[in-house]
Amino acid sequence: MKALIQRVKHASVVVDQQCIGEIEHGVLAYIGLGHEDDFAAAQRMIDKILTYRIFENDDDPAKFGKLDKNVQQVGGGLLLVSQFTLMAKTDKGRRPDFGGAMAPAAAQALFEQLVDYAKTKHPNVATGQFGADMQVSSVNDGPLNFFTRNLILECHQAVIINPFNR
Repeated sequence: MKALIQRVKHASVVVDQQCIGEIEHGVLAYIGLGHEDDFAAAQRMIDKILTYRIFENDDDPAKFGKLDKNVQQVGGGLLLVSQFTLMAKTDKGRRPDFGGAMAPAAAQALFEQLVDYAKTKHPNVATGQFGADMQVSSVNDGPLNFFTRNLILECHQAVIINPFNR
């Protein structure tokens, strides 16, 4: 799972000339889902986005101007937009390879779970429409953009054969 998160002054999603999601001051997060992603990964990503400190601390004079607060602490909105193109492999050639993206039906189900989970953790969550042709507008604040991903940890057991032990 990958996310491109942006601190925004305003962001909205329009589908078929209808605004379907909108936030004021907050975070716009584009979410890419891969084959190995699951609900636990979605929870970790939302928890990270909601607690990522990308807002200035204007309350504490010792921390004035430092990126010390998260979207929850500043009462900002969270706009979640599904974005399979984040999963593209771009290291070879001139055409992106989207083979790393989760299949659409599974991705839609997981994205809906991710949004539902976000709504249990934060009161101001908006979203785009999965699979639709969306026009996303935003006013980037900073600009501040961060790319983050959940790493899947795999454990492999090594078997060492001692040829001298018969």
